[in-house]
Amino acid sequence: MTDYGVLLEPLLEELDLDYEGLHVVAIGGGHGLAQALMALQDYADVITAVVTVADDGGSSGRLAPDLGIPPPGDIRRALLALSPEDSVWRDLVGHRFEAGDVAGHSLGNLIIAALTAQVADFDEAVAIVARHLQARGEVVPVAPVALNLEATIDGRPVRGQVAVATTPGRLTDLRVTPEDVEASPAALRAIDAADQIVLGPGSLFTSIAVNLKVPGMVEAVNASPAKLVYVCNLATQNAETLGMDAADHVEALIEVTGVRRPDTVVAHDDEIVGLEPPIEPVRVDGERLAALGCTVELARLCTGIGPHPHHDPARLGAVLRRLA
Repeated sequence: MTDYGVLLEPLLEELDLDYEGLHVVAIGGGHGLAQALMALQDYADVITAVVTVADDGGSSGRLAPDLGIPPPGDIRRALLALSPEDSVWRDLVGHRFEAGDVAGHSLGNLIIAALTAQVADFDEAVAIVARHLQARGEVVPVAPVALNLEATIDGRPVRGQVAVATTPGRLTDLRVTPEDVEASPAALRAIDAADQIVLGPGSLFTSIAVNLKVPGMVEAVNASPAKLVYVCNLATQNAETLGMDAADHVEALIEVTGVRRPDTVVAHDDEIVGLEPPIEPVRVDGERLAALGCTVELARLCTGIGPHPHHDPARLGAVLRRLA
């Protein structure tokens, strides 16, 4: 046991998963997962973020292979999303260096890496940062080791998360290695206890599907009695989902991962101004989604204009509350 105390997994299991209240699990990564986590705080009693560890770009892409740890960037972002109150710790974890040898690194990533070296356990390091941030939920890496993402796009093999996200064409297969990796037990326990599971918003393949490709994950989601909600992106993404409407997103998710069809698809119901072609709003074909067995929930979810629209957490939270 480390000097940081006994606070972690056993206590989280007893205090959170046995708590009588609404359990919500959000699965994803990046900015989309952060928006969902902010939305969940409006109504969920117990929140668990199950986060991708396949990022091979930026600060995470530099730290993970050099230090032999899972990439911390998406986890850091999820921790910050669950810690909305201003504090010195929040400022530190969110700080990014702009010059010198550490240019481009987030201090939060370095703190998680340093704590992992101190306590010899990545999950414990994440939980320690969560405690200091007073996070309003648990952040769980989907797997205990860094994942390598591989895909088949237009019949050609593509390797690496960044490459998969930026290679145009039709993705027909997605794989993660190492082949013997298994989903985090904490992630599986959270899914088993969930009342609602939220997929998205976020990059369809590199933030959402990648988590479901980890052995054990899709089986747990499919076995769960929880309501499964897919929050559709506001706009298509260049290369990854260019030209795809909401039903295309759902069909691809099912075909690539084997996950059960979502009970409800949440989508934006208003004009989006300022997108730069070929990016376009994700169109919603209610009849196609109904044919897939999905209920469609339309609402005005987007705030602001410009090339990078995002979901408003308060508006998204109000919709997800109704569906819980």
